Formats: sequence, C-alpha cells, structure tokens
Amino acid sequence: MKVLITGAAGQLGSELARTAEADEIVQTDAAELDITDRQAVEAFVGKIKPGMIFNCAAMTDVDLCEEEQEAAFRVNALGPRNLAMAAAAADAALLHISTDYVFPGGGGAPLCEWDTPDPRTVYGKSKLLGERYVSAFCPKHFIVRTSWLYGPDGGNFVKTILRAARDKGALKVVGDQRGCPTYTADLIAHLLKLAGTKEYGLYHCAGNGECTWYEFACKIIALSGIPCEVSPCTAAEFPRPAPRPAYSVLRNTMLRCTVGDGMRPWEDALADFIHRYGGTL
Repeated sequence: MKVLITGAAGQLGSELARTAEADEIVQTDAAELDITDRQAVEAFVGKIKPGMIFNCAAMTDVDLCEEEQEAAFRVNALGPRNLAMAAAAADAALLHISTDYVFPGGGGAPLCEWDTPDPRTVYGKSKLLGERYVSAFCPKHFIVRTSWLYGPDGGNFVKTILRAARDKGALKVVGDQRGCPTYTADLIAHLLKLAGTKEYGLYHCAGNGECTWYEFACKIIALSGIPCEVSPCTAAEFPRPAPRPAYSVLRNTMLRCTVGDGMRPWEDALADFIHRYGGTL
C-alpha cells in the first residue's frame, strides 16, 4: 500500500513517517501540500493514488487560533474536508487526528466517543468541524481523538518541564486541570493497527489513567532525577487567551471494542520515554 502523511514535519507526523511500514510513504508538510487548497489536494492525491492517508496536519497553537480564527478554520476544518473529498475520489481511507478540546472541559467522568462535544475554544470548534467534514465526505474514515501528546520530536510539555527544571530549579504548574498524557509511540502503534483494518469510525486513543498538569510535572521531575521543586497553582493565576479544559479525560472505549486497547498507563509510558530520551531532551 502507498501511504500519504500530511503534517509530516510535526511532532506526530515525523515519528509516524519513521515508524510506518508501506510499499511507499509520501511525506508532505505545508511547503509540499497546502491542505487548505482543495484543487491542489485533489490533484496531489489523484496523482499519487494512496491507499491510506494519515492527516497529522493541524494548527495546534490554541492561543493563536483565538487570534487568527479564519486561519484556524481553514487548516483544521477545510483542510480535513479537502483530504476527505480527495480520499473518497481515490477510494482511499483517511485517518484523521483530533483532540480532547472538542469537549467543554466540565464534569468529572471520563469521556467516551458517544459523549456530546461542545468546544469552548476556536481550536476545539475548528477541530470538531474538521471531524464532521471527514465523517460526511469520506466513507472509509478513522477519526482518532487524543490528548496531552508528547514525544521525541517537536515541542511538548515534557520537554518544557525538563528544560525549565534545569534552568530554574523551581516551578509552578497548574494543578486544577485533569487529562491523559499520551506518548506518541503508543498512539502511533494504535493508529497503524487501526489502519490495517476496516473498523472505520470514531475513536479515543490516550494514555490510560489521568492526572493534573502538576502531577504530570512531578512525575517527569522524579523520573529525570533533576533537582527541582514543583508546586501547584491554579489556572486563574496564569490566564491565557484560550481557556484550557478543566477535565478532558478520554476513555478508549471503542478501541477496546475493536482492535484492543494496548495504551499503557501514562506513568509507565512516561517512564519509558524518559529512559529512552531524557538525556537528550
């Protein structure tokens, strides 16, 4: 099978490109393919004729999305629409990455695939519209929501905490927002497993268990061995243009019902990541 990866220069796309096995892997980022250009996407997909498209391209700066709303909707909604239409025309499957930000962030029970989205940010709204376009325009689709992603490529919370710990020796981290840290390697293993099936539909795929950003940071510091004092604070102490969900824990229900939920507890995945990459981050 020939595979197309969009957003291949990003945190998830770059690791996916290294991990996936296919007859041919075509990697694109914005410089090679502007997914907001419908005609360009149609021509590109029609030319290379992939059997599977992984859409890892997104505008993920949540605060910037609030400031540049039209850009956010072009990339996060129209981009997936264009890929979905092109995939359908080529009889290809499309695996689209989405986010916990499609939920409002209230409540206190883990969120399943059938729970009602109600995003509070431009980022979440644009990603939800992208989901809807994918499901409407491409019959062979997988929509996979994930959260709190980290890995060896790109910027992420784990790298930020390690750098700040080395530089400052003391940190304040938000302790009133809960979610699921997700290691890119674990997510990618499940994306590839899904891609080898016809179990099309909507999935949650996040690290098992839950924690606050403060608890996440404490675990990062403990595993790294860096001498650093971490103390909790409230989200209100660090106001941002876009509100972060107070509670966005994802439950991997449909994975368990289909290909199986092999996502590790977030603590185990983090320990593996720190062991592999902690000295180089």
